Amino acid sequence: MSARSHGLSEAFHAYVLDHFVKASPAAEGLAAAADQIPERNMRMATEQGRFMAFLIGLIGAKHVIEVGTFVGYGTLWMAEALPKDGRIVALDIEPRFAEIGRPFWRQAHVEDRIDLRIAPAADSLEAMRKAGEDGLYDMAFIDADKSNYGVYYEHCLALLRKGGLILIDNVFWDGSVADPKDQSADTEAIRAINRHVLTDTRVSAATVPIGDGLTIARKV
Repeated sequence: MSARSHGLSEAFHAYVLDHFVKASPAAEGLAAAADQIPERNMRMATEQGRFMAFLIGLIGAKHVIEVGTFVGYGTLWMAEALPKDGRIVALDIEPRFAEIGRPFWRQAHVEDRIDLRIAPAADSLEAMRKAGEDGLYDMAFIDADKSNYGVYYEHCLALLRKGGLILIDNVFWDGSVADPKDQSADTEAIRAINRHVLTDTRVSAATVPIGDGLTIARKV
């Protein structure tokens, strides 16, 4: 995750926020709260939150999966874009960060649209599939432990309807994916999902240089 899109200077990022992004008071408050904790660099870039909210409106999404919630900043952006009867199933293994976001979800009057489930995400996704939810979701966002990206991708693809979107975060990995000297497990996992999506005939995909790189795969 990155609180500023890859490659943007501080001045250019400020211009982007001033001229292209309008955040709600709740989103602004949550961003400020998240920026006070040591893990602040894990917060989603504001421009990425706006872009994801736009995609929800573009495809008329009502049912969303989020794999990796952190403080719930992206969750808030997506929930605000959903209709009143929409829902986000937000999956995370660590409850303490989401508690930072909860007051701001409440401030934005979207807490009832967020179904937070604290458990290993792979287990939650498998339970959703066993419950017969395949094909019922419009969009999924993946931003959790990189080693399981492939697992999350396969579950989310099954849970999506035809024409639904999977958004895969951190596909640039701060440029490390292009560094042959970097053979770390996380970097290799990102490289693997990038290769897989490129050749996966079940989806049509494109990548945009927002945040730390965001791949958008549409189920065909």
